[in-house]
Amino acid sequence: MHGYYQNKDDVLRRLRRAEGQVRGISNKVSADQYCIDVLTQVSAATKALESVALLLLEDHLKHCVLEAISEGGPVGAQKIKEASDAIARLVRS
Repeated sequence: MHGYYQNKDDVLRRLRRAEGQVRGISNKVSADQYCIDVLTQVSAATKALESVALLLLEDHLKHCVLEAISEGGPVGAQKIKEASDAIARLVRS
């Protein structure tokens, strides 16, 4: 089972919020709304997706990484590397 299984409903709720924010961007552009209003909507969508990413990362660390480390061996090091790479991708975006 994946680390987010206990928070699946919360993840899905946050994703629906992000989906609504992205739809809002499209609606604003279609309605020829002011640039700053569109940018504000983009910011809201970005924050919504960031909240999903942080929740998934926290769940991954608490479940997948912790479990792999407790088992020992090379799998723990691999999970830490995966998490580190994911953090780097989030920081760059």
